Amino acid sequence: MDSSTLFGIATFAYLFATFFYIGYLAFKGRIVGNLATGMVYLGIVVQGAATGLRWVESYRMEIGHAPLSNMYESLAFFAWCIMLAYVVVEWKFKLKAVGAFVAPLAFIALAANALLFPEDIQPLVPALQSNWLIAHVVTSFVAYGAFAVSFGVSLMYLFKLRTEKKSSGEPVLSWIPDLKILDEINYKSIAVGFPLLSLGIITGAAWANYAWGTYWSWDPKETWSLITWLIYAAYLHARFTRGWQGTRAAVLSIIGFAAVIFTYFGVNFLLSGLHSYT
Repeated sequence: MDSSTLFGIATFAYLFATFFYIGYLAFKGRIVGNLATGMVYLGIVVQGAATGLRWVESYRMEIGHAPLSNMYESLAFFAWCIMLAYVVVEWKFKLKAVGAFVAPLAFIALAANALLFPEDIQPLVPALQSNWLIAHVVTSFVAYGAFAVSFGVSLMYLFKLRTEKKSSGEPVLSWIPDLKILDEINYKSIAVGFPLLSLGIITGAAWANYAWGTYWSWDPKETWSLITWLIYAAYLHARFTRGWQGTRAAVLSIIGFAAVIFTYFGVNFLLSGLHSYT
């Protein structure tokens, strides 16, 4: 069994988790909810094994590098970080409903990975041959995983709020957690992700100096990383100084994740720069 097969198993595990979480919302069945969580843990374990096996495979090919160097590998790692961040939230807040809005993100990431990007293991280009690779990618994508959770929670918040307004404020959608809890999860996810994103930018700057002789060159990827950082910095600043919560915080969280996606995908495919090799 190779790493591609294991990634495929993880993809289906996240798909089944999505179905089970939706079933949990519809029927509030404890067994269905446990099956959903079980599928998530299965996917995380299998994907971890796939990542380790791909690393071993690269050494067998005498290439030998961490599987984080191209779109196929990094997108798979992104999906993994999303689910790792989610299980922390489910464990801490004892809420399975959030999984219905987060698990699909990991499934879509892995499914798109299998359909759009070649899985071949390639030698590292000179710019990537650095010990900074792991530090930069891991910190950045763990932050992205936390932001993905905040995005899913923000969608839940706005969905429930709009539904309650249509119902003249009457309690509806009891399967969605209370708005205050969703707002708290949103804040805590961003509070965890923001320092990690900051560390990712710092390690990226150090890596850029190693590879290109300058810490910052206003490359499109660097510029959009800074924009993303500023959006989440604005979120935290507004919350601490202006008391921003609820709808405005949810909207800003969604905007921030949109910037994450553009930084990751849009820059690579729409804008040329020093990071075009990714």
